Amino acid sequence: MDKFTKLTGVAAPLAMINVDTDMIIPKQFLKTIKRSGLGKNLFDEMRYTPEGGEVADFVLNKPAYRGAKVLIAGANFGCGSSREHAPWAIADFGIRCVIATSFADIFFNNCFKNGILPIKLAQAQVDALMKQAENGANATFTVDLEAQEITAPDGSKTAFEVDSFRRHCLLNGLDDIGLTLQKNAKIEAFEAARKQSQPWL
Repeated sequence: MDKFTKLTGVAAPLAMINVDTDMIIPKQFLKTIKRSGLGKNLFDEMRYTPEGGEVADFVLNKPAYRGAKVLIAGANFGCGSSREHAPWAIADFGIRCVIATSFADIFFNNCFKNGILPIKLAQAQVDALMKQAENGANATFTVDLEAQEITAPDGSKTAFEVDSFRRHCLLNGLDDIGLTLQKNAKIEAFEAARKQSQPWL
């Protein structure tokens, strides 16, 4: 998993509440078990017409936001089914941070396991950041995980809280497999000892 230390990029405003995982990545794209290639179908039913053309007024189709690295959204983001493909699609598009007032629990947890930083803020704070994100290509934000601080385009700073263990994992690029491999020496020692004591296994 890629480390998350400090992220600087354009923030896309998605002023919608209750964005569920089927909206993030529709069910027909869940056949793959690969984490790559899903970004092109992120928000598929909102980004494209039934004929496959782009919906010009959807935020991620606007030139200023095609390379967005931050998404600012409404409450209860990531609700619905527990599909891990949702954070996969977000990350594959290039978005590494989602800011909202609240998240569905399973989606929130899946974000951390896939190198995405979900940030919960008060409604007034989200509204203020959303307003600045509407400035298009000028809406460059910096999210500093070490300092736990967001710097908005106007230079204002917003502090955020994140669980210390999850912060450690993101800063060091550790998913569940990475955490396990940190104990590789102990695992190998245990296996060697068991092979000696129980060679029939």
